[in-house]
Amino acid sequence: MLKSMTGYGRCEYQDSNIRMTVELKSVNHRYCEVFIRMPRQLGCFEDRIRSLITGRISRGKIDVFLNWDNIGEQAKEVVLDEGLAKAYYDAVVKISAKLGLRDDIYSSTLAKFPDILKVERKDEDDEAVWTVLRAAVNDAIDRLIVMRKKEGEKLQKSLSDILCIIESHVSFLETREPIVVHEYRDKLSARIQELMENNIVDETRIAMEVAIFADRCGINEELVRLKSHISQFRDIMKMDGPVGKKMDFLLQEMNREVNTIGSKANDLEITKYVVELKSEIEKVREQIQNIE
Repeated sequence: MLKSMTGYGRCEYQDSNIRMTVELKSVNHRYCEVFIRMPRQLGCFEDRIRSLITGRISRGKIDVFLNWDNIGEQAKEVVLDEGLAKAYYDAVVKISAKLGLRDDIYSSTLAKFPDILKVERKDEDDEAVWTVLRAAVNDAIDRLIVMRKKEGEKLQKSLSDILCIIESHVSFLETREPIVVHEYRDKLSARIQELMENNIVDETRIAMEVAIFADRCGINEELVRLKSHISQFRDIMKMDGPVGKKMDFLLQEMNREVNTIGSKANDLEITKYVVELKSEIEKVREQIQNIE
């Protein structure tokens, strides 16, 4: 089953302590490239997240957006800067002594000074965080893959339709090839008769010329290989796993055979269908650029 490289997956998780969102967006790319945007405190998990994604997705440019917030009541603590508090106290005492003011320093007064009290997040258990984060990322990957498969089904249907058109063009060329040889023989005979005064035609010489023409303009071998490539292409579409690069290589071979047919063609109808074949192959090329 084909998979597109275009997709989107999102996972939201929340419990009494954690609120988290993971979003994955992917587009086509020659290789697998992962770009992660997340809070600084989760930076230690970047390599693990990247490994999760590349372990399940082979091709595509994947943007990861991760938001994390610890909302638990025990997530924060108030920290007293004792040294700074002592410095503030000593300074206030000096002010009182020098200016002869009444010493009315209370703890609530000191608490109002800047940076005496700070609200900080408590250190979290990395492995506990990773357990939740890993599950959320995997869930987002699951959703991304589901969408890529749905898009892949549409691509597969479109490719199958185009291959049917290509096969119909190849069938026409198969029927047209022997007709071209017969038409050449008839034209050659008629031309010789016009030129010969006694109307005596050397059938042996005509047969030799026709054989040379048929060998030079014969496209049967190219048609056989082209049909084989189409069959292989259909087999590849049924495979599991990444197949985009295989399709691209096989399409190059198909295009090479069509170009050879075009260079050999000595017939207007064959030339017209060669142009149609190249047009359909180009449509396939555009489609497979988004296949994993």
